[in-house]
Amino acid sequence: MVRWWFMVGLLASGLPAFANEKFSIDGDTVIYDTENLDEEAEISSSDVDDLRDLLRANPEVTRLALNSAGGGYFAGLNLGRLVADFEIDTHIINECSSSCFYVFLGGINRTMARGAELGLHHTSWSAESIEGYFEDEQESSGWANPFDMTEELYIETQMELYDELIFVVSRGVDPEFAIESIRVRRDGLWYPTRQKLRAAGVLTE
Repeated sequence: MVRWWFMVGLLASGLPAFANEKFSIDGDTVIYDTENLDEEAEISSSDVDDLRDLLRANPEVTRLALNSAGGGYFAGLNLGRLVADFEIDTHIINECSSSCFYVFLGGINRTMARGAELGLHHTSWSAESIEGYFEDEQESSGWANPFDMTEELYIETQMELYDELIFVVSRGVDPEFAIESIRVRRDGLWYPTRQKLRAAGVLTE
């Protein structure tokens, strides 16, 4: 959770409200916080358009401050590409885990508050979700059985992994670290130290 004094500061500052409550603006900084809403929230595809609109309407913004446990894989990657296109900085307020990693990497200068954490893990897809996907898409995709779907997914997964690693390395991150960040771990999230993040080029300061 974000420290209480940070949230009190936001409330007292009278930051402008937006339809997407994950976003607020404080001076030259857009704050993207998915963790302190009344309802559970996560990084989602609609956030890409909302952030694009915010940045276009507020050219004075030079930094995106992050507090998120993650969310959609593609949403995070697309947000990261958007941030990179606007050439702004990124800063981790308290937590930036899972797909938030890609959003953070979009920044030119990338910093992290003392005591904040960056959490990494491999992507996953549950058997239940895969079954639902097959049932929803079987007819339109022309799959005779689950094996036809699996053949396509096998190729698509490799393409997605390639795109992910290309993006991470293109942001100046050491390739060895990029590969390590997607390794399957039995203990869940990996929280590299600040020193390791600096050495790998994830943090720029």
